[in-house]
Amino acid sequence: MTPTTNDPLRCFGAGDDLYERYHDEEWGHEVHGDAALYERMTLEGFQSGLSWLTILRKRESFRQAFAGFEPAAVAAFDEADVERLMEDAGIVRNRRKIEAAITNARAVVALQQAGRSLDEVVWSHRPQARATRPAGWEDVPASTDESKALAKELKSLGFVFVGPTTMYALMQACGLVDDHIVGCVAAT
Repeated sequence: MTPTTNDPLRCFGAGDDLYERYHDEEWGHEVHGDAALYERMTLEGFQSGLSWLTILRKRESFRQAFAGFEPAAVAAFDEADVERLMEDAGIVRNRRKIEAAITNARAVVALQQAGRSLDEVVWSHRPQARATRPAGWEDVPASTDESKALAKELKSLGFVFVGPTTMYALMQACGLVDDHIVGCVAAT
């Protein structure tokens, strides 16, 4: 799809229907619940070093491969499941990322068994809203004090592959921060 002068300005995603829908309907909207946040965290980890559009195009395959991102189901995965996933062309076949997804599912279950939730941990690091929108991508940080603190807490709870940059991307995707730039259709 080629943008026309009548098309709304988007921070990203213009020209691809799937990407536009993600921008308009998901990115920056609040996400709650352990399974939903675990899914986003896992997908952000798989995206590391790749295009987000690649992950979006494989999202349904990821959901099938990872038991709908139900933490308890994924926490039960074993080495045979890792090997199965390494053969699944529908997902990103990176052993470290697959193993991280399983480790993180186990960490979510451990949190729940301790009477806490991933939702509680993630949302406790929500920063104060900015007074003004970023003028452009150069005004959007790669990480913040809050994403660094979230990464540190998650690591202390047994999570892996949750660095400050990945956690800031999670914060953007899940509505903890609003980084739609000035003039963006979603910023109005």
